[in-house]
Amino acid sequence: MFYSSLEDCLNDLEKHGHLVRVKEEVDPHLEMAAIHLRVHAAGGPALLFENVKGTKFRAASNIFGTKERVEFIFRGTMDKVKELIRLRKDPMEALRHPFRNISAGFSAMKAVPEKTNSLPSLYHEIKISDLPQIKHWPQDGGAFITLPIVYTEDIDQPGIMHSNVGMYRIQLSGNEYLQDKEVGLHYQLHRGIGVHQSKCNAKGIPMKVSVFAGGPPSLSFAAVMPLPEGISELTFAGVLGGRKVRYGMKDDFTILGDVDFVITGEVYTGENKNEGPFGDHFGYYSMKHPFPVMRVHKVWHKKNAIWPFTVVGRPPQEDTLFGMLVHELAGNALADEIPGLHSVNAVDAAGVHPLLLALGSERYTPYLKEKIPSEILTIANHILGSGQLSLAKYLFITAKEEDKNIDTKNIPAFFRHVLERTDLTRDIHFHTHTSIDTLDYSGTGLNTGSKVVLAAAGEKRRTLSENIPSLNLPVGFTEMKLILPGIICLQSPPHSGNENAEKEISGLASALSSQKEKLSGVMMIVLCDNVNFTTASLNNWLWATFTKSNPSHDIYGVDSFTEHKHWGCRGPLIIDSRTKKHHAPALEKDPAIEKKIERLFVEGGSLKKFA
Repeated sequence: MFYSSLEDCLNDLEKHGHLVRVKEEVDPHLEMAAIHLRVHAAGGPALLFENVKGTKFRAASNIFGTKERVEFIFRGTMDKVKELIRLRKDPMEALRHPFRNISAGFSAMKAVPEKTNSLPSLYHEIKISDLPQIKHWPQDGGAFITLPIVYTEDIDQPGIMHSNVGMYRIQLSGNEYLQDKEVGLHYQLHRGIGVHQSKCNAKGIPMKVSVFAGGPPSLSFAAVMPLPEGISELTFAGVLGGRKVRYGMKDDFTILGDVDFVITGEVYTGENKNEGPFGDHFGYYSMKHPFPVMRVHKVWHKKNAIWPFTVVGRPPQEDTLFGMLVHELAGNALADEIPGLHSVNAVDAAGVHPLLLALGSERYTPYLKEKIPSEILTIANHILGSGQLSLAKYLFITAKEEDKNIDTKNIPAFFRHVLERTDLTRDIHFHTHTSIDTLDYSGTGLNTGSKVVLAAAGEKRRTLSENIPSLNLPVGFTEMKLILPGIICLQSPPHSGNENAEKEISGLASALSSQKEKLSGVMMIVLCDNVNFTTASLNNWLWATFTKSNPSHDIYGVDSFTEHKHWGCRGPLIIDSRTKKHHAPALEKDPAIEKKIERLFVEGGSLKKFA
């Protein structure tokens, strides 16, 4: 099935039981997001809100909410896309087997964007304030677009084939933005749009931007797909959507033909305003920071337009499915680029970027009696220099040769394997004063923090404890619980500042140093605000431990030492995952809103089935 519009897709979903219409009037201020979160958590269908307060437009969410639904939407084209990406990585394959691969090449040729002159007549002009003003979380700074398709061009190579299409959040209202005249444009490090803006800045000219919402779902996915160099996002959207992307020009801005909404404008050199706060995928708010302002030129919509949105929050959420589809389509693309790498798992439950688990080969020193991390350290450096993976804070990497069945997706088994083999006196490697995710507030400033690599190779060194040892703990440290073999979570007093924390943890480490014989099977002790919450599930532990700690500041060790600038410890690692004063607030639902939306989930409500 190839969709010519968002409505075409939604009608198909409804026909096959993947969509429910919400007929009640709903408020875009917190209500719609709360409804979405509840239905998504239940594994429910896509939602079409037919009566949105304050706007004439309908809105749709949870379109990509389940793996089944994503595969259904792209059921006619996924194999062709995989083949196209495979041929791009191995162009000689097409020459060796031209007839076998002709369909993939032909699909790509047919997907080249098509220019048309009929577009301007399809759109009607409105204002920013006419759009659904969806506010997602109580402390959000205003209404945001959460599924935007942001289009820019390279002024040195103008034209659609050298454009960048990305998904960068857009703040529509609030803060100091002039209503209907300005919107906020938030993009992070390593994004293609930044290259385009830098070139415009150097020449002292504004960057033209077109922001689209809606249209065939292939456009939304193309905006998040990390494509190899030389593949246009819009060509990719054509292949995935099974039809060419149509485009035209209006007021000297590029307009895509099948989208529901278009916002055009310009970004001028040095014009920044505070954007945020915004509830983000770490499970916290990203706070106010200066980001580029887009001066709005015009806003248009097509007839019967539908406004798409999602809700971003602590994973797993709808955007998790984007990551799943990226992996399924691209395969193990990164492993093809990095010699010796087998796989990397950017752990979704830990906010994606904070925690990477990786498998590599260890072939550098086959003549040594004891295998030590060598090649996997080279691979680790390569991983941390690769695109968005460079924003990671924790990288656990091990050698695949020790266990052919080890899998980075099997998180408990992976941690067991690594911790059984790690030598904490040798295998911990820090990177300090470096870049981390813009949305991560565990570091020392915006985009600034540290990284640590824990590398494990060789034979099993120890048996991990599956019981909690009996320990004498300093005052304030109380209940202990085991989350995984060799990993203890410890209820700790509230964090009271870095200087006090260092004294406090130093006292804990000293007390434990005298009890090291009881800790022989323990490799990691995690200090917790709430040990019951942290150990309630594996996802809770991953989230609390790796989003709330900055390796250089929050990793300690029992019987630690520094030798020739190398840090290690002879007892367990201690990770301070408590909340610090500089951390952003965690996302919490509004109880009043939760009560208010109950009307949709009771008898007679559109969503009774998902109560």
